[in-house]
Amino acid sequence: MNSTDILAAAQRLQQRGQPYALVSVLRVLAPASARPGDKAVVTAEGIQQGWIGGGCAQPAVMRTVRLALQDGRARVIRIAPAADGSVRELDDVLEFGMACHSGGTLELFVDPMLPAARLTVIGDTPLAAALAALAPRVGLPVTVMAQDADASRFPDAVRVIASDEAGAEASAEVGAGSFVVVATQGRRDVQGLRAALSLNARQVFFVASARKAEVLKAALLESGADAAAVAAIVAPAGQAIAAQTPEEIALSVLAAVVAARRGSPQAAPAAAVAPPAVAAPRQPLPELPVISGSCCGGGKA
Repeated sequence: MNSTDILAAAQRLQQRGQPYALVSVLRVLAPASARPGDKAVVTAEGIQQGWIGGGCAQPAVMRTVRLALQDGRARVIRIAPAADGSVRELDDVLEFGMACHSGGTLELFVDPMLPAARLTVIGDTPLAAALAALAPRVGLPVTVMAQDADASRFPDAVRVIASDEAGAEASAEVGAGSFVVVATQGRRDVQGLRAALSLNARQVFFVASARKAEVLKAALLESGADAAAVAAIVAPAGQAIAAQTPEEIALSVLAAVVAARRGSPQAAPAAAVAPPAVAAPRQPLPELPVISGSCCGGGKA
């Protein structure tokens, strides 16, 4: 294994803002082709570079990598022979039973590498200005998008885009993976939501009443917007702090964004600002397919 190639692959993914996991072999019980210290760069689509064992181990690795990229938590996994393909948690180790005739066992460390969190605020309103001022204090660099936006109103934003037009140009300027808050407050709401849906966001929040959100979501669907993307919009948005002023509402909304950023369940929703969608509970791992052959054997590609 060439460590330089591993680092180069990781750097390319970081530069593109694509999440990945660095998977390292911790312990091996022979027979096995992997060795302690072997590493691989793994995305949700598969292994991009490196070697961490044979094909029988890869279903468990991929399932764990996808979980880690969803919640940001590192995991230690053990892949050991078992006829029933069971999955169980033993202390801090997730153990996968695999039908590996060789009898080899692998322990691996799955370390998710997620892009730095960013916030895109759509709208030129008092709430948008309050969000742009407060978000950097909790480690969220802010990009503001609004039609004819005045950059002087957002001195803490790293970038102000004077357009709320949806499309590839806006997506390229903002970059994928940011949290997006639509804070239009009645000024170009539909345009703001369309722009948000075009950004390939990590999550979209819309500050509005439940009734208004329902009406505008229906309008988006009628105009041909992707149904799954519309359903994923968190609207109304905010935590239950009885917020009234733009600054208080910004604090409420940022609490929901931080909860999503940390993969935590949302607190009780705010009645006045809007209840955010509650984060889904951790789902049990589905059964792994029984794959015959060697868990850890086989030649390196």
